[in-house]
Amino acid sequence: MDYSQLRAAALQNGEDEEAVTVDTRALIDKVLARYSGEWTTLRELIQNAADAQATTVKIKWETIPSVSVPAPQTTDPSELLKHTLTHHTLRRLLVQNDGQPFAPTDWARLKRIAEGNPDETKIGAFGVGFYSVFADCEEPFVSSGKEAMAFYWKGNALFTRKLQLPVEQHSRETAFVLDYRNTTTPLPNLLSVSQFLGTSLTFVSLQKIEFWIDDWRVLALQKKSSPSAQISIPRDLDTKTKDGLMKLTAAEQTSTQIDASFMSVLGWKPKPASSSNKSSESAYTPEPSGLKGFFSRLTSSAAQTAQRTKAAKEEKELQEAIAEDLTAVSTSTIFLRITAAQISTSVSSSFAAELERATKKPPPKTTRIALLTSSYDETVASEESTASNKAAKAIDIFSTVLPSKKPGGRVFIGFPTTQTTGAGMHISAPSVIPTVEREAIDLNARWVRTWNIEMLRVAGIISRLAFVNDMHDLNQKLKRISSTNNSKKGSGYTPEDVQKLVPEALHILKTYSFEDSTPSAQVAKIIEEAFWTSYRKASIEVYSSQGVLQTNNVRLFSEDYAKFLSGIPIILKDMQAAPFIQKLIDYGLLEQITVEDVVKELGSKAMDKHQLHHFVVWLAKNAASGELKYHHIQHVLDVAVATVSDDGTGGEIIALGSIKNYLNNRIPATLPIPPTTIPVAFTADIPEVQLQAIGWEPLGIVPWLRFLIASGSSKGEEHDLTKSSKFSVQVLSVLSKNWDNLSPSDKSSVVSSLEHLTVIPTKLGMRKPKESFFSSVKLFHDLPTIEGCDRLKEKFLVALGVRKTLDLETIFTRLLNPAPAAEGETGAKKWSHVELIKYLASVKNDIPAEDMKRLKQSKLCPAEEHTSSGGPESRKGTEKLYKLSDLYEPKDSLRLLQLPVLHWPGIWKANSPEGNFLFSLGLRPYPAVPELIEMMSSPDADTRKNAMAYFINNFQLNQYGTYNLSRIDNAILPLQGNEKKLVRPSACFTNPDAAILGYDILRRDLHDHASKFGVARDPSILDCVNRLIANPPKDHQEAVRVFSYFTTRIAELGISHITKLKASAIIPVTRRKISGEKGETKVVYITPPNCYLGTSSTYGDIFDFVDFGPNANVFLFKCGAKEEPTKPEIALMACSEPARLLSTLQSSDKYLNLLRSLADELATLKRDKELFKKMMTSAWLLGSRDISSTKEDPDSGDYDAPIKQFQLASPQQITILDDIISYRLFKESLLFAPEDDALEAFYAALGSEAISTKVYMEHRIGPAADKQDIAATMHKLVIERSKIFLFEYSKYKKSSIKHDAKWLEKNLQVKAVTSLALRRSLKGYNQQHTEKRSAAAVYRDSHWILYISTHSRPDLYQVGQAICTMLLSRPGQQAYFFIEPFLKLDLLELRARGYNVDRILRAKAAEARIAEEERRKALEAEEQRIRERERDWAQQQTATNIETAVARAPQTPRQPDQPRMPGGFDDSPDHDPAPQPIKKLGDFFSGIRKQLGFEADDNANKPPAQQPGTRAPEQSGSGSGGSGSGTGAGTNTGGSNNDGRVTSPAVVQQNLLSAIKSTRAHDSSGVFAPPTQQEITEQSTYCDSTPATNMNFVAEAPGGMKVFLAKDVSVNPAQFLTSNISGISKFETLLKDVANVYNLPAHSLHIYYDEQGPTIAFNKSGSIFCNYRFFSQLHLAKLTGSGGMGRAEATVWWWVTIAHELAHNLVSPHNSAHSYYTGAAGTTPSGGQQQGVLGSISGNPFHTAHSSLSSVAGRQGQQQQQQGQQEPPPPYEDAPGSGRSLTGGHGNQGYRSLLD
Repeated sequence: MDYSQLRAAALQNGEDEEAVTVDTRALIDKVLARYSGEWTTLRELIQNAADAQATTVKIKWETIPSVSVPAPQTTDPSELLKHTLTHHTLRRLLVQNDGQPFAPTDWARLKRIAEGNPDETKIGAFGVGFYSVFADCEEPFVSSGKEAMAFYWKGNALFTRKLQLPVEQHSRETAFVLDYRNTTTPLPNLLSVSQFLGTSLTFVSLQKIEFWIDDWRVLALQKKSSPSAQISIPRDLDTKTKDGLMKLTAAEQTSTQIDASFMSVLGWKPKPASSSNKSSESAYTPEPSGLKGFFSRLTSSAAQTAQRTKAAKEEKELQEAIAEDLTAVSTSTIFLRITAAQISTSVSSSFAAELERATKKPPPKTTRIALLTSSYDETVASEESTASNKAAKAIDIFSTVLPSKKPGGRVFIGFPTTQTTGAGMHISAPSVIPTVEREAIDLNARWVRTWNIEMLRVAGIISRLAFVNDMHDLNQKLKRISSTNNSKKGSGYTPEDVQKLVPEALHILKTYSFEDSTPSAQVAKIIEEAFWTSYRKASIEVYSSQGVLQTNNVRLFSEDYAKFLSGIPIILKDMQAAPFIQKLIDYGLLEQITVEDVVKELGSKAMDKHQLHHFVVWLAKNAASGELKYHHIQHVLDVAVATVSDDGTGGEIIALGSIKNYLNNRIPATLPIPPTTIPVAFTADIPEVQLQAIGWEPLGIVPWLRFLIASGSSKGEEHDLTKSSKFSVQVLSVLSKNWDNLSPSDKSSVVSSLEHLTVIPTKLGMRKPKESFFSSVKLFHDLPTIEGCDRLKEKFLVALGVRKTLDLETIFTRLLNPAPAAEGETGAKKWSHVELIKYLASVKNDIPAEDMKRLKQSKLCPAEEHTSSGGPESRKGTEKLYKLSDLYEPKDSLRLLQLPVLHWPGIWKANSPEGNFLFSLGLRPYPAVPELIEMMSSPDADTRKNAMAYFINNFQLNQYGTYNLSRIDNAILPLQGNEKKLVRPSACFTNPDAAILGYDILRRDLHDHASKFGVARDPSILDCVNRLIANPPKDHQEAVRVFSYFTTRIAELGISHITKLKASAIIPVTRRKISGEKGETKVVYITPPNCYLGTSSTYGDIFDFVDFGPNANVFLFKCGAKEEPTKPEIALMACSEPARLLSTLQSSDKYLNLLRSLADELATLKRDKELFKKMMTSAWLLGSRDISSTKEDPDSGDYDAPIKQFQLASPQQITILDDIISYRLFKESLLFAPEDDALEAFYAALGSEAISTKVYMEHRIGPAADKQDIAATMHKLVIERSKIFLFEYSKYKKSSIKHDAKWLEKNLQVKAVTSLALRRSLKGYNQQHTEKRSAAAVYRDSHWILYISTHSRPDLYQVGQAICTMLLSRPGQQAYFFIEPFLKLDLLELRARGYNVDRILRAKAAEARIAEEERRKALEAEEQRIRERERDWAQQQTATNIETAVARAPQTPRQPDQPRMPGGFDDSPDHDPAPQPIKKLGDFFSGIRKQLGFEADDNANKPPAQQPGTRAPEQSGSGSGGSGSGTGAGTNTGGSNNDGRVTSPAVVQQNLLSAIKSTRAHDSSGVFAPPTQQEITEQSTYCDSTPATNMNFVAEAPGGMKVFLAKDVSVNPAQFLTSNISGISKFETLLKDVANVYNLPAHSLHIYYDEQGPTIAFNKSGSIFCNYRFFSQLHLAKLTGSGGMGRAEATVWWWVTIAHELAHNLVSPHNSAHSYYTGAAGTTPSGGQQQGVLGSISGNPFHTAHSSLSSVAGRQGQQQQQQGQQEPPPPYEDAPGSGRSLTGGHGNQGYRSLLD
């Protein structure tokens, strides 16, 4: 539903307007319900005073004495005041101010609700503030200056009366007198009122407020302000807000003092009323404690209870003190700091307008915003002013003034709102727009929200400016303190001076710390965002250990850093937890101390020993945690220097960059250490892991020892290892203690460092280690044995070289060769080798390594003689001595091997000490594998046997498995069947099947031990493959064994092996010799992929099939053999050897079957590009040529079938038969493919051409026939029957159909010609044939044209051929025969043959019906509306007829002289005013049917209509019930009376619908009509002329509209289309738009062009033709250049033109009826807006132009009829008799006048 149209109609045609009434009382009550708040009335009246520039406001409550409780009989003011507060009720509120008196505009605005104050500098905005007085007052009274105004009610309406005061009552004060509505209102809480007044005085321009109760002034507030001081705006402060609406221009700071003088009554809390008095209300009833107090009493601890009791006691004492004198006056003072800023605003005009609409005042150009804070000094001063006064301390007047107290800072819009700022500051922003109740900021309304957010942002900028100023003052204060306490300049601030100002710094930070605001949390967020983002630099001032600095120069406090760094500015520890500091940390503005900071600080001065210790602790801790990277650590160490001394004035300097080591518990701290080692005092309590993370290593024993050795000579004898035995023992003790923990390399370094030094104390002095002996060595008394080394480890001394035994030379000299015996003694016997071994075994642990090495190389023992036999004692040894590594253990198994065994008299025990010692010297327990191999390859059979037996028996015991015998080259193993032949282990195998390939097999009894000798079961698969390739099997039997063996090893075959085998000819195949005798064969070797397993009856004669058994076939299948050949293989075979393949198959049918199987796999064959290329070029396809014995005689009954001669040829040499006629004509010259669909497709894919492509067909078309009736009939027949044909043909070959019937209907044209012939030429053969045709299809200009010859009856077979060519992708003879009966037989005969013709036609027409359904529904709906309006019209006419009949009963109807205009007015002088009966709708349609020829005409003497269509409604005689007919709209034969009755508009619109339905597309390629002339009976001198028309179809416009060209034009059609393509496209678009207006099918309009003649457009049998010449000359330039106006003019012009031609669908001649229907297309008979066909099309883009045009045409028609003039000809025609139709002459001028 279009609600905008309904609203416009309501405003135009609705009932009388009425004003909206208001219930004033209800309105005020509802406003006050939303405007409610504490002290709202006082706030508004004080605000009015401030707006009036008052300095003093006096507030006075007048009371009514109690009628139940009499006043006390005393004169004590305190008692009287008590009585007043407890028993009086309120009578009146009087508010006075000394501001400017009311101006007339103020009095006027006071009477109007919601008008507001238009002054943008004032706070009032909504105009409802004053009406807050009605909350308690019924009829307020206002007095100001010379006038006064009283308010009073009449019912629910509020009225006022204004009074001019007498001169004596004139006053400069303005007074608001508010009498309370009832007399029971108690007095308010005085302290609450006082606190509200104290807060209200903060920002307003008032200086003094007094608060009275009757005659008691209970409170007086006085405000004083110091002169303002300008604040400079820092350069880095961004003074513009985010959206750019506001800018900070100037700022100033003022200190303000507010003094309060008040009575003690403000803090008085009367005792609760007695039970008898509980009903009386009192403002002083104590407030209930609430649930919190209730539960706190239940859950509180004893300490809390005691505290509460104490507080209650103090409260009681205070109340007693106050109650003594309620009128006692106390004072209190607070000090505030106000930072005010001047703000300039810049808003767009649209923004200002929207804001003024919302607030009733324009936004101010400039405004002010003020911040109220309390500095630390001012806060202390305020507290001190109240601390001395007990009453002032209890009565906190200013509790809500100081922003540092709960609930914190508030937003003031003149007065405080409930909106908090979230910080310790009040913000006064008079230009902020509040909500209506003035309790919060409006952040909802769109424009107001933007304004308020910008105001809050500028408040954030001002707060940042105030913060910067406060921090600057704080820094200046610190400088003053420091200069006073410290006379030394440049020495910085002392920690004591800095600490003094920490409370003040915390106060400032707290003031500017933002938390959540209420009720809107968004307020604090907006202010805070502007606070932080208003500076262009990411830094802010902060108080640090070195004063106020930017945060980028300050670091966070850290305990670790503070112990060794003192020069970096840091946040003091007491300030670290402040919320402001935490936000700085969160925002990344404050950082921890960085490495760069440490480097900078350490590089500036040296540390003392305490700082050094803490520094090392910090460095080690952070290095271990990973916080410090290696390069950071090195950077810090490079600059760190410490001075180590007890008093800090001097001492050893330690450069930490040179430190590499630290001491651990391995070296005592009392011993000297290198200078690269940090003293243990600085690392004692640090874990070693952390020290190592620094990069330091523990001082190693070796470096320390080397330092002692190197520095010994320079430090005196007491620290010289080689000279001081005491120092040497100390050092050796450290080395001995740590000896077990030293690495082998360190031990070696220690030994090498000391072995050449005299570091061992002995009884003979300091000796080298190797010159010293243990005290246990007592063979000689003169040995240097060690002394004082009792605590040294023995193994340490041994390692140094201290000897426990004598050297071998001494032993050999003194024991083996003793000195000669003394006289009288027998000679000393030499020790045997057995005794020597026993001695050495006893001292083996003490023998030095060098001596042991010497013993291993010495020849000490003899071997047994091989000839010795018997027991151990009887065996003899050789004289020759051997090294023990050359001898074997004396065992029998080794003696069998003839090996040299040790001569050991007595029983040999391998596990004895002597045996173990001998083994340690190299005695061999068994021979090695190489030695056994040599024995096993010996020529001596016994040696070989014994060696092999020993190897097998001791394989596990002697761990011979670690030796791989498979790699040796010695021939040691006997073979199966030939034991005398020895081979190496890798040359024989254990699998007997491997012998088939010529491999040697190990002797059978050694198979169980094959793994010990490294003999494999099978040879390597690669070697086997190579042998198979080199020596393939010679016959079938051998092949079975060989391939079966490979099957057992198939799992070992890899990809490389398979690839190798596939390419090798290893399979023996027996084939017949071609040139040999019958049955003679030969063996041929083929590769596995070229053979096939099993047998095949199909391909057995073509391919090589083999069968070596199931086992052997598995191996061949693995190598690529297949069960049968693949299609690519068959194709390759066919391409390579087609003749052999054909001779093998011995039948062309079999060969063709083979080709069919390949055709099925065409997609697979195409993947092999090389193969497919070969298939396309090889002569392997089978083609045939027909050979006839005699020429065919079509007239004879006998027909000899031709002989087909098959021949192998390439695809290019073979032709596909797709045209039987061309085949018959040229069959002897071509080789044809088999007539098989699959093979034809296969041949075509390989490159064979169809005969239709080789035969060039040229149609020779004669001139067009004069009559095209046969063409139209044939077009209709083809379209109709093609639907049936396609439906049936799709059941058989649906894939062959390329176009459907819809396509054919759109693209087919049928033309009749006088002659038609077809010439066929065979390309490349110089053969031609020409034949006459009756039908042929030709594709021209993107259309198919079916030509029909008129020289004979069309051959429907040839017609079918032409249609199949259009519809099918590959038409054939079968298709031609299939379509022929559908063209020859009628539908009844087709139905008789079983075709469901009705169902098929219905199905194919369904889509067309759906497309027309919407249009039909719209027309039917319009017809229904027409019928309804016709019934309404009939009822109206019935009533009119009755009245007319009564008025004109005596008059005689006269016949009009001229035809009456249908739908004319009854009072026209040219028409008979007599009434006319209503024509029935049925009669009207009956007339249409008669004109169309569907019904016979009742009046035979009436001429028929020239054009089909519905005629204008005729006057019929009463009672006849028939319909008149004839060409004239006004001729009335047969005695019908013209009673002058107006035709029903519904009938007119029904006729228009019929006219639209009658339009159709022109279905011929030409338009020809002879000129006609018809006399119009309306005027004897007027003839209706129709010019001759002769044109041809030349093209379709881009949108499908047909374009025709007159035959007599001078331009070529192609030239015309090329030069006018753009204009034709625009004309087509315009005509389609007009067609949409009338709901016409677009194809019913056509474009034509002629070079001369008056015709603009004409109607040909319902098809409308429009002349492009008129469009191009009149409208094309305007349509291109003038935009919308030119298009509108052109559209209206052609809209009227088509209306003229639509009328011809109803009336043929240009008579009055035609003019009537032409005008009826645009207007109704009454001349009003169109309501018919066009009116039903909602949203029509041309509706406006049409309506205006219709109204002009209607008015002109009425004026002409009223003046009695003859009806003019239509605006398209000249005067009667000119012989023109739809011309551009005078009629065109008349038409243009209508447009104008």
